[in-house]
Amino acid sequence: MSAVTRTAARAPRLDQVCANAVDVARDALIEVVEPTEVGEHLSATAEGDRVVTHLFECHLAGYRGWRWAVTVTRVPRSRHVTVCETVLLPGPDALLAPGWLPWQERLQPGDLGVGDLLPTAPDDERLAPGYLLSDDPAVEEVSWELGLGRSRVMSREGRAETAQRWYDGDHGPEAPISVGAPRAARCGSCGFYLPLAGALRLAFGVCGNVYAPDDGRAVSADHGCGAHSEAVGGTVDTPVDELPTVYDDSEVESVAVSRAAGSVEEGESAEPYGHG
Repeated sequence: MSAVTRTAARAPRLDQVCANAVDVARDALIEVVEPTEVGEHLSATAEGDRVVTHLFECHLAGYRGWRWAVTVTRVPRSRHVTVCETVLLPGPDALLAPGWLPWQERLQPGDLGVGDLLPTAPDDERLAPGYLLSDDPAVEEVSWELGLGRSRVMSREGRAETAQRWYDGDHGPEAPISVGAPRAARCGSCGFYLPLAGALRLAFGVCGNVYAPDDGRAVSADHGCGAHSEAVGGTVDTPVDELPTVYDDSEVESVAVSRAAGSVEEGESAEPYGHG
């Protein structure tokens, strides 16, 4: 290992003159903040040769767990300590604000209000240029029919992301209203279900029942609710070929049946048999 490497790896030595300058550091703090906002001295840490940072408790309202930091230094062969800077730093248990996020990541569904504009990034992966084949037959059909197309259309990634979001949300099969609906009351078999066009047609449609909670919203074909078009008396009519066989024993008519000659012993009376 070279001498340069050894020097770079060496931890700074705590300068005792700077470390003893606690009062100098405290006086520097009191010049910029109220004395009641400065607490006990916590530690002194070497930052470099003859450079030491003193930490003090912070009693400033709203800054629980923060610490005042005062960095001091001195020139070689001098015992006169001077102040470099005073700052407020968070401690290990300090209450911190959430990390900053770009507005694209902070934005949540429903944040857009009346009059707001939401620009879409030119490289948004959810969109593809309209002059490219979109691999969605419905988009291609409209574009060719009119001889033009939209400048951008949803890409495969955009449709997949949208489908997953809808399916996992309040309009998919696991929504509470869907789980609580009759098993056969699925949107795909409802007369008010309006299938979407294009690649999402097989999985999604729009509810057109004014009395349904999902009216006007995109729902999955296996979503459901109690406003199903075939719901009768709290159930959903089942196709005839799926009806189970039912035997009704509540209505029994008693009739007398005469036995043929020789079929019963002499003197035995005829017994009633149920006939339904």
